[in-house]
Amino acid sequence: MAKRKLTLSVDGTVIERAKRFSRRNQTTVSELVTEFLGSLDDQEERAAPIVARLRGVLPTTVSRDEYLEHLEAKHS
Repeated sequence: MAKRKLTLSVDGTVIERAKRFSRRNQTTVSELVTEFLGSLDDQEERAAPIVARLRGVLPTTVSRDEYLEHLEAKHS
């Protein structure tokens, strides 16, 4: 697929962090952005990255209601 230019407005500190990250990981900022944008899915049901990382943390033997009761008891 042919590459095209994309102009973005990004905070300067974010740009510097991205450049440092890309140097440490032997890649380019363009490749980082391409990889990120390529990972986006048109399907709305796809979980956000934080949700995907947290999936499976709660044992399947514990119901949602049991967990909510636990949280309420713990934080009240």
